[in-house]
Amino acid sequence: MTLQISDKFIWDFWHFEEDGAQHLFFLQADRAIGNPDLRHWNVSIGHAVSPDLRNWTPLGTAFGPSAGTAWDDYTTWTGSVIKVEGRYHLFYTGTCRAENGMRQRIGHAESDSIDGPWKRVGSGLALDLDQRYYEEYEEGRWHDRALRDPWVLPEKIDGMYHMFYTARRNDGPIYERGVIGHAVSSDLVHWEATAPVYAGGHYGQLEVPQVFERDGRWYCVFCNVAAHWSEEMRAKHNGGVSGTHYLVADHPLGPWQPAPGFLDGDLPCRRYAGKILRDPVTGKDSLMAFEDTGADGQFAGRIGNPIALRMEQGLYLIDDILAEK
Repeated sequence: MTLQISDKFIWDFWHFEEDGAQHLFFLQADRAIGNPDLRHWNVSIGHAVSPDLRNWTPLGTAFGPSAGTAWDDYTTWTGSVIKVEGRYHLFYTGTCRAENGMRQRIGHAESDSIDGPWKRVGSGLALDLDQRYYEEYEEGRWHDRALRDPWVLPEKIDGMYHMFYTARRNDGPIYERGVIGHAVSSDLVHWEATAPVYAGGHYGQLEVPQVFERDGRWYCVFCNVAAHWSEEMRAKHNGGVSGTHYLVADHPLGPWQPAPGFLDGDLPCRRYAGKILRDPVTGKDSLMAFEDTGADGQFAGRIGNPIALRMEQGLYLIDDILAEK
């Protein structure tokens, strides 16, 4: 019942619902590479559809790195899909071989159909790093330049479209620099970076953001690993865990703060890069994540079934009874 493809590792994913069909786009790599740690550099974007987030029909590869020399000729990583005025827009992360994949940028492709084909808008490049707000790559500090995992809201706010993404600010202790970056656009094509909506202070990075509203409150789901928590956060949470948590705010542009506790974490990491989705079976919110470390201690590389959530005083909690089923 999980989303599993026998010859693929699959991991980060994003969701799009239309006419009762549940679409997942996800990162995939051939299991023939052997070592799952190599999957990030042998990646394309897959697509599957389901009526219920449980029974899946894989639809093959939806998108991948540029065939010729380009800013995204090495990898195409995590993103989001929206529909605006009858057109579908895919925002994604790209890196290039000329930079050994060290500098991430954000790309844009569009289609007349959720099933593709997807065509890059111009060169595909939508957003590059703005050093006024965000940290540039420096060898020995981090393994990369963080500018990835774009999440774009489909509705304008104050006349603009808003993009949220993983980045780091350019000052402060290394494990307090992780922020949720922000950019705006009037047309989904021309983007301008602004200051982070979440200015950090708690983690070295917050990966794969998902921003949404429930009952007048805003949530920004993210994932990270315990090793990238600040000293203060590790001390507060018994050394930390690896998995999925969220920020809360009264407005999508902040101010944002981490919710108390940690939504779904473990050591070693069991599930990662979770999303909070409406379960079409129950009509309630659920957590879906890819399965990271399996019972055998190896990378599982599949996406699990929805896990029931409950809400208490505006905060999400996992229904522990159902979490293991």
